[in-house]
Amino acid sequence: MKTPGFWYRPEATPAARLLAPAGALYDLASRLRRAVVTPQRAPVPVICVGNLVAGGAGKTPVVLALARRLAEIGIAVHTLSRGHGGSLAGPVRVDPDRHKAAEVGDEPLLLARAAPAWISRDRPAGARAAAAAGAQLILMDDGFQNPSLAKDLSLLVVDGGSGFGNGRILPAGPLRERPADGLARADALVVMGPDRAGIAALAARHGLPGRLGLPALGARLVPSPEDAARQRGRKVLAFAGIGRPEKFFATLAELGAEIVGAVPFSDHHAYTPDEVMRLVETAQERGAVPVTTEKDLVRLPPEARSMVETLRVDLVWDDPAAVDAVLEPVVRGVLR
Repeated sequence: MKTPGFWYRPEATPAARLLAPAGALYDLASRLRRAVVTPQRAPVPVICVGNLVAGGAGKTPVVLALARRLAEIGIAVHTLSRGHGGSLAGPVRVDPDRHKAAEVGDEPLLLARAAPAWISRDRPAGARAAAAAGAQLILMDDGFQNPSLAKDLSLLVVDGGSGFGNGRILPAGPLRERPADGLARADALVVMGPDRAGIAALAARHGLPGRLGLPALGARLVPSPEDAARQRGRKVLAFAGIGRPEKFFATLAELGAEIVGAVPFSDHHAYTPDEVMRLVETAQERGAVPVTTEKDLVRLPPEARSMVETLRVDLVWDDPAAVDAVLEPVVRGVLR
């Protein structure tokens, strides 16, 4: 589904007010589930990277960056995802040479580039499979609201520009749960991009016992220098099926690209050959190059990928030492 525009409008729109009762029921069901489910403990520590909104916060780039950092310090880290949009229930270890996004989801295919990646709708079963395959630590992409698997450390990723949107629960707004509930279970926040929504100030008011405030780790997505230079002054037809496609379009514009068309699709959209050919043909008619995200590329038909370019981005931490400090209690337990 495409992100409704009213989710990120500050005023209370008629749609948000109309859907508020459904949001209250969603919130009640979520809280009841967390209350009645007893989390299972994995054989190895679990770090969860989640968020409070439905899509678009930047969880997967954070997981990729953490996986690389943990590998650097000698930890055998595996990632675990539900495999949203895929047909396989798992537990399955993702093989990028064999699996398709329609089977395992798009994000696990990206994660498999950095570390062994698993998908499993049953998170505890996936964690056990990863541990049996040699994982010393599991990085779980999403699953913060899923109470089935115990977390040793939970990081919440928040977009510094949009924050928590209109502050309402699904479907009246983008929130999966009330911020106060989520922040009470988090160990740190990752603020993506400039903090225009006051997330760091909010984190400072939500401390854990014996600690003043939640750490707020600043991060940003930086296009690769080669890709950034290639966009300057050229015509592009941009398309994306991610949580908030407009962020991708804005990034291309900031790099100096002339956007002759911006085509949004729903998050995790499965592209058909005909759709891709129409995009390519439209780009050719307008003297432009079709450009999309790496996450979208894995969902394109294999034969169409060479017709499209991607904008590669990497996550850069504002203060890498602060990230290491947050990870340290878990890392110390693994390496001792």
